[in-house]
Amino acid sequence: MMDFAHLLEDELVNDILPFWTSAMTDVNGGFYGRMDGEGIVRPEAEKGAILNARILWTFAAAYRITGAEACRDTASRAFGYIRNHFLDNEYGGLFWSLNPDGTPKDTRKQFYAIAFAIYGLAEYYRATGEAQSLEIAISLFKSIEDHSLDRGQGGYLEASTRDWGAIEDMRLSDKDQNDAKTMNTHLHILEAYTALYRVWGDETLASALRGLIEIFIDRIIQPDGHLGLFFGEDWSLHSTMVSYGHDIEASWLLCEAAEVLGNGNLLAKVREISGKVAAASMEGYTEEGGMEYEYDPATGRRNSSRDWWVQAETVVGCVNRYQLTGDDLWKERALSEWNFIRRNIICPEGEWYWSALPDGRGGFTPNKADDRAGFWKCPYHNGRMCMEIMERNSF
Repeated sequence: MMDFAHLLEDELVNDILPFWTSAMTDVNGGFYGRMDGEGIVRPEAEKGAILNARILWTFAAAYRITGAEACRDTASRAFGYIRNHFLDNEYGGLFWSLNPDGTPKDTRKQFYAIAFAIYGLAEYYRATGEAQSLEIAISLFKSIEDHSLDRGQGGYLEASTRDWGAIEDMRLSDKDQNDAKTMNTHLHILEAYTALYRVWGDETLASALRGLIEIFIDRIIQPDGHLGLFFGEDWSLHSTMVSYGHDIEASWLLCEAAEVLGNGNLLAKVREISGKVAAASMEGYTEEGGMEYEYDPATGRRNSSRDWWVQAETVVGCVNRYQLTGDDLWKERALSEWNFIRRNIICPEGEWYWSALPDGRGGFTPNKADDRAGFWKCPYHNGRMCMEIMERNSF
């Protein structure tokens, strides 16, 4: 199976990483905020915290794994831009977005974005030993614990004003529900705290990470194995939608979190329940056509788009299940998913399309209406997929 790892290494170092360094590096500092689906850079686009944090994580991890100095240079560029422009030096935390010139645009505090900054900063410290990166990551961890943690009912609230006050609209994007707590933010705080605990073994952080795992087990994972998506402050479920990509992504991120904590009993419990989540996600999987996006059993509405990040997470999730169970079916699914990506998602001009859309005749067409790079379209899911397989030597 080493051939599979070599294929994904080639995809990483000869396609994904060069695209971001050559096409998206802003000569005026940082990175451009957007390239549209036709491959045209839009320098007038706002610069998102999520995009920049994910660039930082991707290139820091790539430097750690490959040793390529060019990756370190790009990671350092991302680190410097986040430190100098995205950090709110008055109130703490991170701005949601900047104007193209690097001045603040949307100053609200979205804890999802703060979590991604922790994720990138922790990985940058892991790769380079840059002490300031760890210091900033710890300060952002404290911001989440101070201003997002619901000490009464558990879990984390979505967003606040710049000065940490209550905010009416807490949504990550227009397509999301305006609810106090979401699976998505909890998943990526979990991911961030896992990365930070790898490099900073603080007991308060360990307790928070354990608490997040327990929130998933007790609140977010539903009896059928799917993740609930939107919740009230009291953890009442506000949505029946199923997100197949988040199901399969959570199935391996929960395992990773428990492994990093090193609690054997918790790890065994997580592996068992993650198997149920991974199995549930396969309701959206098609052998030759990748993983569908989402489905609402209450209305019958199905979104059959094959989004780039869902396909990438499916590869990792299936590999994770294969390594845990030895069941060849999971290996076959991972390889089939990669073949689907190779045929339908990778853009010949570099990077990946946002998605592949069913053409009604059993095939797929590339989605050029949505960005190839932008506020949400980043190198993190596909880059991480490649690096996960490269590091998992048993597959």
